[in-house]
Amino acid sequence: MENRLNIRLKKESKIDWILLFSCLILITFGLISIYSAVYGSSIDSNFTKQLVSVIVGLVVMGIAIYIPESILRLISYPSYIISILLLVAVLFIGESVYGTKGWISLGSFNLQPAELSKIGSLLAIATYLSGKGKDIRTLRDLGISFLIIALPAGLIFLQPDVGSASVLFAMFIGILFWTGFSSLFLFTIVFSPILVVLSLKDMVWYYTALAISTIMLFFFKSKIYFIAVTIILFISLGFVAPMIYDNLMPHQQNRISSFLNPDLDPQGAGYNVIQSKVAVGSGGISGKGFLEGTQTQLRYIPMQWTDFIFSVPAEEFGLIGTSIIILFYLILMKRTLNIAYISEDRFYSIISAGALFIFLYHIIINIGMVIGLMPVMGIPLPFMSYGGTSMIFNMLLIGLLLNAYRVHVKRRNADY
Repeated sequence: MENRLNIRLKKESKIDWILLFSCLILITFGLISIYSAVYGSSIDSNFTKQLVSVIVGLVVMGIAIYIPESILRLISYPSYIISILLLVAVLFIGESVYGTKGWISLGSFNLQPAELSKIGSLLAIATYLSGKGKDIRTLRDLGISFLIIALPAGLIFLQPDVGSASVLFAMFIGILFWTGFSSLFLFTIVFSPILVVLSLKDMVWYYTALAISTIMLFFFKSKIYFIAVTIILFISLGFVAPMIYDNLMPHQQNRISSFLNPDLDPQGAGYNVIQSKVAVGSGGISGKGFLEGTQTQLRYIPMQWTDFIFSVPAEEFGLIGTSIIILFYLILMKRTLNIAYISEDRFYSIISAGALFIFLYHIIINIGMVIGLMPVMGIPLPFMSYGGTSMIFNMLLIGLLLNAYRVHVKRRNADY
């Protein structure tokens, strides 16, 4: 029986087919949605461009699967430096789209350095933290890791692209958690801005969140002194944030109000959110049918094929269609978490964890934005939103995840 078990393990596939299949299903949904969003319009060529990006992404993914770890480590810092140089260059020679100077025109293809910086930063921080003697809980390693993320995030913020900059910090917080940093500290970092937003939006929601967060704090294995300080901080945020808001200039208050409540500016900042909520709601259980969505086909949502792409399947395929999409996102993240957990190599484990938090952050913010639960931040939906650089970057991440899985299976089979 033991011999049969060894034979079975040695025949185990070195490709995580479930992860790959989930990725391809989501890409297919994305292509169908983009086709519908641009159907019959002057920019219907965007579907063809996205299809080309998918083909290029497949090639990139295929290469990434078989790149040796030694090569990945070797190119990590150079790729990081190149991404920084591109972020500097885009501030001077970049093209502006909706007020963000974040693209470098390369003929028919627009390169978005912010996307490249994500992979460069992930490889760099994984290489650094997986080095001998590195410990994120030391001030030195924490400081260097923070600088690796803060430099590209700061340059992206200057474009200005708050959404992409926030992705880097979300990835960083996720990696801190994965590598053993203080859970209480990370919880404080994550929950503080949530409490600030809720205190400005609705004090009832703030008090509810405060009560929940206070209860959650006692589940952390930490000294009561630190828990008490955190509770005082959370309470203070609820009073300080409204005080600061009341002392802002009227135009500054209007920006924040529109950010928190799009309905206050239905023809301006809140227009896209209102229209996307109409599209999602009108889809019902089974949807209106492919190419039959009123909001989609009449182009009520500007640039619907990019950040608001989720509203297309929501309107045309309804709750059933969006549930299938979310299911495959959950499967993809579950497989990513599994790879991060089983990877014996710390380098691959950190890369997988970073990819997990990148995907998770993008999905939560984007879908939340489309249904009006999150502020509009210009964050695309992985594998579905239109964008060549974004598609290639996401498929490169999948390639690295499959690489980590391949290495794990290869090492495990070698033990038998």
